[in-house]
Amino acid sequence: MSELYLMVSITERTSAKVFTSIYARYGAEVALNTVCSGTAVNETLNYLGLEKTEKVMIFSVVTGETWKNIKKALESQIKIDVPGTGIAFIIPLSSIGGKKALFFLTEKQNFQKGEESTLKNTKYELLIVIANQGYTGMIMDAARKAEAGGGTVIHAKGVGMAGAENFLGVSLVNEREMVFIVVKSEIKNAVMKSIMENAGLESKAQSILFTLPVTSTAGMRLLEESKNDDDIQANTTVKNE
Repeated sequence: MSELYLMVSITERTSAKVFTSIYARYGAEVALNTVCSGTAVNETLNYLGLEKTEKVMIFSVVTGETWKNIKKALESQIKIDVPGTGIAFIIPLSSIGGKKALFFLTEKQNFQKGEESTLKNTKYELLIVIANQGYTGMIMDAARKAEAGGGTVIHAKGVGMAGAENFLGVSLVNEREMVFIVVKSEIKNAVMKSIMENAGLESKAQSILFTLPVTSTAGMRLLEESKNDDDIQANTTVKNE
């Protein structure tokens, strides 16, 4: 799908509402906030005249046009280029699980579905599942049915969840969890289908999911070896027959 991105922003926790209000002004009303910590050393903070504060990471799905408008607003209205204000960047999406989720995430943005991302031929993809808090086990059980590996979970607070009933036919709670799972591209569709069927919007998890292309990996050797062993065994079976 073209012109659709995951926008990630990092700023001080006290500035989160300013960022999300700008996003909503340009149509990106749905966002997920999660608390995090910066790693700048004290010497750097002292040099910049800053104090070590709690940070927040904000996730939103945006179109290319929405990103241009938001980027311009961040630069002109809150001077994001000034050190200590925050950062924002985008990553191209490769797929979203279902039309309802697509319409919900891009509700007030002018999005028209086009060709898939030019990064569609990557070997791995990052599957992100947004679900009600407490249903990680249900999601991972569904993912493993389609041969996915382990996942990583972070707690997040939803913003703009009120519009969910119009597009999804359900009410979404603000307390959400984000599950990150790296999967091989060849099984991505099967994993997404399994999660949608077993832990999707009709379940208590009420999951929304999408994927991002992964251009390079490290630490996936065991998955590679397991796949190679399966291929060798399959070939041996064919020959014996």
